Amino acid sequence: MPKRERISCPQMPLAVYRETAAHLQQVLGVKVALLPQSSSTFAYLQSQIAGLEIDYPENCDRDRQQQIEAILAYYAEHHGAWERQDLKIESEI
Repeated sequence: MPKRERISCPQMPLAVYRETAAHLQQVLGVKVALLPQSSSTFAYLQSQIAGLEIDYPENCDRDRQQQIEAILAYYAEHHGAWERQDLKIESEI
């Protein structure tokens, strides 16, 4: 069964979110979307992006999962811990 996850790091700059997304998309079958910021007020120390939405492939084996976690751990080490939320995937009919 495919998995979808939303991750965020409030202080992460837009460029680093884009770099993280590009890095994750190099993993076979992974799709990533940038989520727009929903705050109506500008805060200099807050990211311009609300987070990333990651779609894992249905056949995500242990090696790919470890590769994804290594990428996320690298960015967390340099920019702060990820806030993670699993999402339900609506079945497409």
